[in-house]
Amino acid sequence: MRFIVKTCPQRSGYIPYLKERIPNLEVVLDPGGGVMDCFQESLRVAGDDAVVHLEDDIVLTSNFCEKALAVIADFPYVLIQFFSMRKKDLEIGSRWESGRTFLMNQCVYYPEGMSRDLLDYSEAWFEAGNGKIATDDLVALYLRNRGMDYYLHVPSLVDHRVGKSVSNPRRSSRRQSLTFQP
Repeated sequence: MRFIVKTCPQRSGYIPYLKERIPNLEVVLDPGGGVMDCFQESLRVAGDDAVVHLEDDIVLTSNFCEKALAVIADFPYVLIQFFSMRKKDLEIGSRWESGRTFLMNQCVYYPEGMSRDLLDYSEAWFEAGNGKIATDDLVALYLRNRGMDYYLHVPSLVDHRVGKSVSNPRRSSRRQSLTFQP
């Protein structure tokens, strides 16, 4: 399984921690256009392969790779989200969600072919003159327009580090999972 992390110069200090725990981790550095440009570059790098896409500002659960691969083995053909902050996580646990509800790109499995299809979708979105959009909003639109649901795994296998968002510094610095177990 390929694991790809997106990062930028101001967050490159997080990468050694992740590489220690994910030996085959591939790093995609922001080519200079910001969060969306880096996201699209990570989709290009993934090509048609099945990939776990990661953001750099995460903390991993113990035995992260083994846990992620076990869930992927059960659902190899669907998008799987491994991070969430929703109250339903405590009440319901793992579940299927409508694509339009997708939120947070901290750790997401894309099955074979989905990274390239999402890249094509994103390029068409911007070529059509649509404005700036957050990466998770783009994924939600993609899933909704494709009529796809996704699987949300609980407990979260990663947590969001406390800190300012690079894409939107006005966001809360405390966007942590309710179910993460270190």
